[in-house]
Amino acid sequence: MTSAKPPRPFLKWAGGKTQLLPALLARLPPDLEQGLIRRYVEPFVGSGAFFFGLHHRYPALDCCLIDANPDLTLVYRVVRDRVEELIVRLETIGEAYRAQDGTGRAALYYAVRDRFNAVAADPVERAADLLFLNRIGYNGLYRTNASGEFNVPHGRYRNPRICRPELLRAASRALEGARIGVGDFSDAGRLVNDRTFVYLDPPYRPLSRTASFTAYSRQPFGDDEQRRLAAFVRALDERGARFMLSNSDPRNADPGDDFFDALYEGFVIERVPARRAINRDGAGRGTINELIIRNYGGA
Repeated sequence: MTSAKPPRPFLKWAGGKTQLLPALLARLPPDLEQGLIRRYVEPFVGSGAFFFGLHHRYPALDCCLIDANPDLTLVYRVVRDRVEELIVRLETIGEAYRAQDGTGRAALYYAVRDRFNAVAADPVERAADLLFLNRIGYNGLYRTNASGEFNVPHGRYRNPRICRPELLRAASRALEGARIGVGDFSDAGRLVNDRTFVYLDPPYRPLSRTASFTAYSRQPFGDDEQRRLAAFVRALDERGARFMLSNSDPRNADPGDDFFDALYEGFVIERVPARRAINRDGAGRGTINELIIRNYGGA
């Protein structure tokens, strides 16, 4: 373990775990400290906040990162393997953007978005375009339409910091040696044995109709997918792996909703406070509970 500051996520990502991270890290399996766990698997890598925090503490772990979003996994691979090329490309786009007035900035944003949706063959260009769109797009969203096209509008930030070289280089160092793949969460099963720790952060079950946002990939993630995930998690438990899972707490909106309590009966289920938005309007913002579910004791 080390005392230096860990790398931080280089992407804005809906549902990122930066805010919940202290609660998650306080609940790591005791087997990690004892050296009994050798591999870490994350099937919904998202912003990578948990991975960066865990890797900082246990850098010798064999890390396997998976996500259903191919654009996201491409960015991670480029940051790992070609970070200096990515920084040059992103700084070039950033300088061009800052040189424009408001109208010119919007035009450049939509030109980059069109190029991104045309699926550029060069991975560094595509990764740079996605990072630019992520920094400049409205609320840092990643959202696609029914055709799989990125459709987030221009965000109109006054003085955005588009390229953060120190952040990207720190992430690149942390990702060195990590295996990064695109796929369904069930694909992670082949990587798991009884010396594996798995953290699962699926698209959260919405607390209300207006809070629903699971369009991180073309495939929806509704209640049937949540049930399929719970069955997968039980299979991991039977294999002897340690797992931790986070999700929304339906009881924030309906005290009688025991959807996850029933799905994960027999495991440790904790409710921890988090500042989130239940609805799109400001009245829905505040401290609510989120779930942390695991198959081991400890903190």
